[in-house]
Amino acid sequence: MNKNFIESNLNKQELSFEVPLRPQCLTDFVGQDSIRDRLEVHIGAARQRGEVLGHCLFSGPPGLGKTTLASILSKAMESNLVLTSGPVIEKAGDLAGILTSLKTGDVLFIDEIHRLNRSVEEYLYQAMEDFALDLMIDSGPNARSIQVKLNQFTLAGATTRLGLLSEPLRSRFAFTCRLEYYDPMILQKILLRTSRILNVKIDSEAALEIAKRSRGTPRVANHLLRWVRDFAQIKANNYIDLSVANRALTMLSIDEKGLDEMDKKMLQTMIDHYSGGPVGINAIAASIGEEPSTVEEVYEPYLILQGLLKRTPRGREVTSLGYQHIVGSSQR
Repeated sequence: MNKNFIESNLNKQELSFEVPLRPQCLTDFVGQDSIRDRLEVHIGAARQRGEVLGHCLFSGPPGLGKTTLASILSKAMESNLVLTSGPVIEKAGDLAGILTSLKTGDVLFIDEIHRLNRSVEEYLYQAMEDFALDLMIDSGPNARSIQVKLNQFTLAGATTRLGLLSEPLRSRFAFTCRLEYYDPMILQKILLRTSRILNVKIDSEAALEIAKRSRGTPRVANHLLRWVRDFAQIKANNYIDLSVANRALTMLSIDEKGLDEMDKKMLQTMIDHYSGGPVGINAIAASIGEEPSTVEEVYEPYLILQGLLKRTPRGREVTSLGYQHIVGSSQR
């Protein structure tokens, strides 16, 4: 099988940093308590009955733990985890190759499942429900259909755009949940755990400051800690206190709300060129040199969460809080 099917689309160097930091069991997965409690029931019931775990769909912004949950599922069920992503599976034959290689109980994780080709998605329906595939052999007058039986497996899908999933696909998941942004106090706990794993010397105040600037996202928090660790190694004798954390984050142009240069550029551009809005997402993306999907999935959700931006029927608008944060005045 092509290794692209079983590798994450993340950079290998980033994986080598992230994987050891991920929680290995539900007990260690903090900050999404209701999801954790529901999964404990879902997993426990399947194990007691000796059944394959029902299909699971995880939605929410990037970096909140969707891949981690898939890994936890496979460990809890004592099965293998196979990783792929929607854009990689281009045709039905690609999907068939993956599905026929799965062993009973394996967890197939499809990241960005909303980007699956529609024709491929239709083959997935039968695989999820009946653990079988009907494939066409040959073409024209010689065409015929054969059914391939599959080992029972668990599909774990992840998406940042739940609304783009078709209803037939969404309805076939037994367990669905949305991961929400994390509270700074929870992120502080995650950072202190990470610091122990990485043997980083940091005090609780510094960890909380990094947490506050981490956009409510564990992945961002861990990446910022990685940067602050490097800064402390060169500038502060390998110890991170509040002052060192502030200096390191200032060097990255990350402000007290966690906004980076691109966040501020987006708000500033809307204020300077569109009088704060309303303005369409395509115009915003063109103005700041980003793809519309990147603006929608990466920048916009956190700006809305912070009350700096709002969606209206006519487009996006900078709020009074957004004006206050960027120009120091709430006047439009």
